[in-house]
Amino acid sequence: MDHDERRREQETLNRLDHRNPLVFDTHELGRRPGSMRKVSRSLPAPTGLGIEVIGVPEGSAVELDLRLESVVEGVLVTGTVEAELKGECVRCLEPIEQELEADFQELYYYPEADMDRFGPSTKNDDDEDDEASRLEGDLFDLEPVLRDAVVLALPLQPVCQEDCLGLCSECGARLTDDPDHHHDAVDPRWAALQGLSALGSEAGSEDSGTREGAAENQEK
Repeated sequence: MDHDERRREQETLNRLDHRNPLVFDTHELGRRPGSMRKVSRSLPAPTGLGIEVIGVPEGSAVELDLRLESVVEGVLVTGTVEAELKGECVRCLEPIEQELEADFQELYYYPEADMDRFGPSTKNDDDEDDEASRLEGDLFDLEPVLRDAVVLALPLQPVCQEDCLGLCSECGARLTDDPDHHHDAVDPRWAALQGLSALGSEAGSEDSGTREGAAENQEK
C-alpha cells in the first residue's frame, strides 16, 4: 500500500471534517522536524465564542494567522486571532464594541507519539483534552484552542469607559451623562414627624373653625 492509499484510508477513519474552516490539514507540512509553513484564514465565528456579557458574535469575521511547525512529537501550532467583540457595560448596560487580539500555542501529537506519552494501560480515548491535542491523520481541530484563547483574553468586567459612573440606584439614569444627578434624601424619621405636623395643622384648622363658629352663634 503506497502513501496516498494509506492517507485515503486514514481519512476515512477520521472524525474531523476537512470542510470545517477550523479544521486544518498538515499533509503538505510533512513530518520532517523543522519543516514550517504559515497559514492565514478568515472564517465565521462559531457559536458561543465568549461569555455572558461579551463575546464574538456568531458568524462575524475571525482572522487567523498560524505557523505550523513539524517537531518530533507532532505539529506545533502558534497563532494569533483577531476579532470584534460586542457586549454591554457591566456598570451602565450600554452596548460596547471592542477589538480582540489573542495569541495561542498548542502541540498536536502524532497518534504514535500520543500512545508513547500515555501508554496503552493509561490511555483514555474519552478524555476530551487528550482528544483535542491529537492529530487525526493529517488533520487537527483548532476550535477548542481558539475558544480557550478568546475566552481567556476577554475582559471579565467590560465597561464602556474606565470612569463609567454606572446607573442611579433610585431612577436608573446614566450618571456619566449627568454627573450632578442626585435625589434629595429624606430621613424617614423626619418624614414621619412631617406627617404628624401636617396632621396637627389640619386638626388646628378644624378647631379654629369650630371656635369661630361658636363665637358667631354667641353673638347672635
